[in-house]
Amino acid sequence: MTKKLARTLMIQGTASDVGKSWITAALCRIFTQDGWRTAPFKSQNMSLNSYVTRDGKEIGRAQGMQADACGIEATTDMNPILLKPTREMASQVVVHGKPLREYEAREYRDHYLPLAGGIVRDALARLRDSHDIVVLEGAGSPAEINLKDRDIVNMRMAAWADAPVLLVADIDRGGVFASIVGTLELLEPEERERIGGFIINKFRGDVSLLQPGLEWLERRTGKPVLGVLPYLPGLALEEEDSLSLQSPVRTSETAACLDVAVVKLPRMSNFTDADPLRHESGVRLRFVERLEEWGEPDVVILPGSKNTAEDLRWLREQGLAGLALRHVERGGRLVGLCGGYEMLGDRLLDADGVESEHKETAGLGLFPFQIAFGLEKKTVRVEGTARMNGAALPIDGYEIHMGVLEPLGRLEQPFLVRTRGSALSPEPEGARTADGRVWGTFIHGVFHNDSFRTAWLNEARADAGLEPIPAEDALRFRALREQAFNRLADHARAHLDMDSIYRLAGLDRGVMP
Repeated sequence: MTKKLARTLMIQGTASDVGKSWITAALCRIFTQDGWRTAPFKSQNMSLNSYVTRDGKEIGRAQGMQADACGIEATTDMNPILLKPTREMASQVVVHGKPLREYEAREYRDHYLPLAGGIVRDALARLRDSHDIVVLEGAGSPAEINLKDRDIVNMRMAAWADAPVLLVADIDRGGVFASIVGTLELLEPEERERIGGFIINKFRGDVSLLQPGLEWLERRTGKPVLGVLPYLPGLALEEEDSLSLQSPVRTSETAACLDVAVVKLPRMSNFTDADPLRHESGVRLRFVERLEEWGEPDVVILPGSKNTAEDLRWLREQGLAGLALRHVERGGRLVGLCGGYEMLGDRLLDADGVESEHKETAGLGLFPFQIAFGLEKKTVRVEGTARMNGAALPIDGYEIHMGVLEPLGRLEQPFLVRTRGSALSPEPEGARTADGRVWGTFIHGVFHNDSFRTAWLNEARADAGLEPIPAEDALRFRALREQAFNRLADHARAHLDMDSIYRLAGLDRGVMP
């Protein structure tokens, strides 16, 4: 007897950042809540915001988040190809979690994409073989006519998966009806047939005032509007796209708050490292990229970077490196995460041009080490402890970097970590000044550890003359994130026509799997 393959449903959008990732996550959680074995899938993802699977492979962060919504471990089959931009018109191509090589855009399109179709189809087939439904996510817009002949992520992927498509449009941008109708007009007839309906996202106001437009859209296209999703603020889930950082960040309602400035590097990676700080009461989190935005922060964070040397040069050109060093000289707090940590040493060496054409770049000189970029990328989940105020606080996270740290003097290392699940003894990691105000680490997700984050924030609050966070008021970010999945699912159930979506997906809503 032939085993029945999982059903498929695809979420595409009229543009980037219209909410595809969150709607995919919402449907993943809904199908999972309803008892279906559900998995996410995105054939090709371009993002500097990545995630490390249990077996030490790198995929797009959004697919890791969506796997969490399904309550399952993420695998590289959920995002078999990841593109990580390294410079203008070039990206590192990561295939099934491991770097293949850097490709120029045209070279990738002409020479690798013809091979990529088989890779993504095989990955999807494996997911379909072990689940009841796979929720696919597209990228950008399916109507990019200059890209369609080599498409492996939108309508051609939908055809390979035999997936009905829900088209998402962002009304907050304006022009929602034009974007939907224009997208349909640029699709081939067989592609238009795949569109099962529309979802209008990020609506604000009285939906009854939108009703005449919805009726016109349905008459004009002959396709249903399957829901209007109101704008949902304050959701503790990762954003897929750094475009989201253009939106206002959460600011504490209290007047006395800790001012935390994250430098928005041009090649910033894993910007979600700061996500827990968005949801802390008494913290004002902001992203800065110009001198006039600097202000008087209590804490400065240098985030990860896909090209540390180029971003460090940009930091100097903008005058922000000087401000960061003066901030430290005046007793301010500075944190470097991964690429930001690499900047804190004496120099960066890249003899093989792994990240940059610059063979040597002077660091900020805050710690006695140098970074040598190698050809092997380290991708690993880690666990261990952080020493803070005499206490050993539990931490876990993940590392993704090609830089190898070489000490040039004594380093005070605040972390002890090992590969997650390993029986090996933990090893020292990171660097910290004697007063603890400046530190750095390769560990992404370090602020997702509640006890560590709270202790660190209370140290910073004490420096700023602010009251500490009481233990009973401390943020439990991971519990908040799980609540966010359920809140997102409840929101989608309340505003989407789930009966029609179930029918499109070919699932019987009245029958438990």
